[in-house]
Amino acid sequence: METFKAHLDKFIKIDDEEFSSIFSYFQILDVKKKHNLMLEGEICRYKYFVLEGCLRKFFINEKGVEQTTEFAIENWWISDTFAFEKQIKTEFNIQAVEKSSVVMIDFKSQEKLFEKHPIMERYFRITYQRAYAAAERRIRFLHEMSREEMYVHFSSQYPWFIQRIPQYLIASFLGFTPEYLSEIRAKLRS
Repeated sequence: METFKAHLDKFIKIDDEEFSSIFSYFQILDVKKKHNLMLEGEICRYKYFVLEGCLRKFFINEKGVEQTTEFAIENWWISDTFAFEKQIKTEFNIQAVEKSSVVMIDFKSQEKLFEKHPIMERYFRITYQRAYAAAERRIRFLHEMSREEMYVHFSSQYPWFIQRIPQYLIASFLGFTPEYLSEIRAKLRS
């Protein structure tokens, strides 16, 4: 709970009493590694804030290969935003990469939260703007950088991911096969 409060304090000003009211709209969930929080074809019921651990969002492509599109570590949100906001079936899966503890909110609770605490709309606007800007940069990198440059950029920007996340998931996120990622890493070491 303190982790979530500290995170909110970076974006909005609320006192402890208001935080207690805000937090009452959320649920805490602890999940084991590889636990699926959302499966393709289900209605996207929740958005998740990671207190501890790591989640990933992925889809299974036409060749049956998992393609990771997003990670969420401590203090990051993850959901299928489009499906959540429309309350429709998702085309993604969300799975715990590590044993994780998350705070989650469903759509109806979010709407009630916004009515009672309009400051939370400001908070989510700011976080969505930042996420959108990051997505725009990633799209540009996909078009401008070679695969090797993308790996070097990713590993220099997020060195903790390289140590923490299994290499096959990093390869999936960057659009590589695990074998190709191994080749790039071997080339960079020599």
